[in-house]
Amino acid sequence: MANSAGVCTSFKGEVLTATHNLNAHSLKMAAYQTTASIGPSTTAYTATGEVSSSGYTAGGAAVTNGTVSTSGTTAIWTPGANITWTSVTFTTDCALLYNTSAANKAIAAFTYLSQSMTAGNFTLTMPTNDATNALIRLS
Repeated sequence: MANSAGVCTSFKGEVLTATHNLNAHSLKMAAYQTTASIGPSTTAYTATGEVSSSGYTAGGAAVTNGTVSTSGTTAIWTPGANITWTSVTFTTDCALLYNTSAANKAIAAFTYLSQSMTAGNFTLTMPTNDATNALIRLS
């Protein structure tokens, strides 16, 4: 099964039970191989299918928290900084955002064109935090 993008279904329910606080909890982003099966049905971080390389720590990278806000009727959130792994050798097309403060529960899966690095830097560039571009938009 291929990776697919979307807000995780489990996250949607967990928002209603106050499991996640994107303003205060510790979050991570992990990168996955093109052969992984990460997507909206993912409920928690998994090492299965995660990339492996010197320069990449299992579990991914800490996310600089952004600020949850609203734009019209849409709640929005984007990390406060890009995420970069240096001197890595891997191929990836997916990243999983997850909450380490809440038992590594999954928040959302993001896909992108397959990227192959050989001893190179890989950066996930964060979008503008607005109703059109924010990484997470709930309306």
